[in-house]
Amino acid sequence: MKHMKRILVDQTYCTGCRYCEIVCSLSHEGEVNYRKSRIRVFGDALNGIDQPVVCDPKKCETMPCISSCPVCAIKINEKLDYPTLDLETCTGCRTCVNICPINAIFFDEDKSKALKCDLCGGETECVKRCTAHVYLPHIATPVLRYE
Repeated sequence: MKHMKRILVDQTYCTGCRYCEIVCSLSHEGEVNYRKSRIRVFGDALNGIDQPVVCDPKKCETMPCISSCPVCAIKINEKLDYPTLDLETCTGCRTCVNICPINAIFFDEDKSKALKCDLCGGETECVKRCTAHVYLPHIATPVLRYE
């Protein structure tokens, strides 16, 4: 397998601000709504841990979302070398949502469609606007980075 693009997440320094969710939903849907974001931050308040979750092909090399989709709505985008979801083809069956081993495919109840990171066509808005460096300027690597 050649080097696939991805967003790397270092939850060690995630502040839980959820700005990545805001930027994602705003850039894709034109509204601030975490339920429409293709990246989600799951928090464990008891342990003080915030974990951004986004599709990472290196964490699931078999990519069951591609092979399980009954209408072939998820394919490897040749330009990005990354699995992307075609919303026009998606029937909203939730097979990919249920089979994703890292829980990085979500469901938009309003549109009855799956939501999956598309790397913003290579622009990765969440990476560009991650605020962890603003709050933690001493960290060496960003919480989110595009590789």
